[in-house]
Amino acid sequence: HQSKLDFFCKLGYGKQDICKVLENLGQEALEDDVLKELIRMGSKPQALESQPQPSSLKLVARGSCSASPGLKWLGDDDSDSSDCLRPIVIDGSNVAMSHGNKEVFSCWGIQLAVDWFRERGHTYIKVFVPLWRKEPPRQDSPIADQHILEELEKQSILVYTPSRKVKGKRVICYDDRYIVKVAYEKDGVIVSNDHYRDLQNENPEWKWFIEQRLLMYSFVSNRFMPPDDPLGRHGPTLNNFLSKKPVLPEPKWQPCPYGKKCTYGNKCKFYHPERLHQVQLSVADELRAKIEVPLNLGEEEEQ
Repeated sequence: HQSKLDFFCKLGYGKQDICKVLENLGQEALEDDVLKELIRMGSKPQALESQPQPSSLKLVARGSCSASPGLKWLGDDDSDSSDCLRPIVIDGSNVAMSHGNKEVFSCWGIQLAVDWFRERGHTYIKVFVPLWRKEPPRQDSPIADQHILEELEKQSILVYTPSRKVKGKRVICYDDRYIVKVAYEKDGVIVSNDHYRDLQNENPEWKWFIEQRLLMYSFVSNRFMPPDDPLGRHGPTLNNFLSKKPVLPEPKWQPCPYGKKCTYGNKCKFYHPERLHQVQLSVADELRAKIEVPLNLGEEEEQ
């Protein structure tokens, strides 16, 4: 009885459980039977009981935001994503006349442009239109969907530039200056197909700003479409152009067409994956290095 008690105690089982099983099975019970009965009773070795239980891991779907509040993904920011987008200043007259094929002041074109930037998440959108466009349309200056101007004004998106009549003549303030000035102060983007050359000559700072922040566009079947490369083929993408924090693309190296047979050495402008961990020497330097090694060895032997 004592030998069986000591044996199962070494295994880590408690004395009370062992004695209880031996009383039920008798002193002549085999060790395997005792072990089975201990397991059936739910008794566990103390070594296993003292081990910390693994925490229950919770599977989270990829892209889910149900992570624990203490954790924060790398690159996450408490600020709203709209804070990373540049303010938008729209030349209302230019957009409306462009949508109306330069014949009609089409307010629907302004709405299409505003909706396009809204869908992207831009929160600061301003449209500048001369005040006299609120007047009833005339035969020489037709206006289509004029009610859209009132709706955009109520939403604090549309701003009328001042104009008045003096002795029957209309005095109009230069709305282009409003557009460039507000966009410059807000560090935003000007939406227009106008180049504002007179304003570029007026202010050198505005000249740089207009060259770098002018977003041109086209209307294709009532669809507002800015170019994917606003500053040309080698300039930033449209997403980077409209963002305060542009994301630079990873450099893509073109593999060398000659591969391992390339004889340009470190002067080769192409990518060589086999040379990542090698010191890239020119062919002449490699030959010199190979010649110098046996010469140096021969000199040491003579000494």
